[in-house]
Amino acid sequence: MQKSDLIEKIAGDAGISKAAADRALKSLLDSVTQALKNGDRVSLVGFGTFSVSKRSARTGRNPQTGETISIKASKAPKFSAGKSLKDAVNK
Repeated sequence: MQKSDLIEKIAGDAGISKAAADRALKSLLDSVTQALKNGDRVSLVGFGTFSVSKRSARTGRNPQTGETISIKASKAPKFSAGKSLKDAVNK
């Protein structure tokens, strides 16, 4: 499913225009993004939790040359599926 398909589904289920569904989806995604930028977690009960995972600095190897390189510490978005979502997928 692509974003346009999701917008169409939201519009049909909620009985609103596609433009309104697009604005609602954009607002949701922007809100989740901003919360993660601020270091917050976003929990949607029954669906899952969005959070930020911290990766520490480490050393690695360049696969072409075998040279040792240093990899900087970083942050990455993480999603943990909730029980209801896991159950729905496993049926």
